[in-house]
Amino acid sequence: MHAWRSDVPGVREVLHARMTTHAYPLHAHADWALMLVDEGAVVYTLGGRSHIADNTAATLLPPGVAHDGQAAPGAAGFVKRVAYLDDSWVSRSGIGAIVDRPTRADLLTGTRRAHRALATPGEGLAAEQALIELSDAVASRADDTDRSLRDHRLARSLRDLLESRLPGSVSLAEAGQLLSSHPSHLSRSFAAAFGLPPHRYVTGRRVDLARQLFISGHRPSSAAAEAGFHDQAHLTRHFLKVLGVTPARFRSSLAR
Repeated sequence: MHAWRSDVPGVREVLHARMTTHAYPLHAHADWALMLVDEGAVVYTLGGRSHIADNTAATLLPPGVAHDGQAAPGAAGFVKRVAYLDDSWVSRSGIGAIVDRPTRADLLTGTRRAHRALATPGEGLAAEQALIELSDAVASRADDTDRSLRDHRLARSLRDLLESRLPGSVSLAEAGQLLSSHPSHLSRSFAAAFGLPPHRYVTGRRVDLARQLFISGHRPSSAAAEAGFHDQAHLTRHFLKVLGVTPARFRSSLAR
């Protein structure tokens, strides 16, 4: 078992665990629990109904609703990843719909993206973005609310704020406070206006900065730090993804 506190806004704790014989008794959390089962399967009850969770879907357990859990019959235990999220992550008005359907295949890809980012140093903004997108998906299904996707003035304000913080960043929670807008609306407006989410915009701009630093003669280790990346490996991963070449290959191509 491995657990840690996250500095991503709204995330209380992250837990990775392999369980074999343990059976959880009925209990309730103060927070939302966003769970992936990577191996095996879990049978659990929520709100008096029986469910099963495996690697084909993500499971969302609401705050304050009792549930239990154990390995499904015939399964040699299970491996799970759980993120515990503030109870304000999704409006409590939608809990009834979630209790009826807590395990959902349509949330699997987004939940995997969120957990992958939560476990990767330097990817806090990507994790926050993924969790906001999941929150929107849960809320839209729960209350069937049609929300506006476009606010270009707000999107430009967020872009200006992101640019002012480079090579650092700003969380969407802080940006929401500064721009008097909910983080999810900020994210949607930005993506609608510029065609990509805020965290990818910041990453692309950091790669731009690293490229200029290489042209100026910086080595990868110093360029990574000055461009706002967690470490040299973090820079290499994104540099290759954005530009199609590694930093070493890019530097070797520069005219001497």
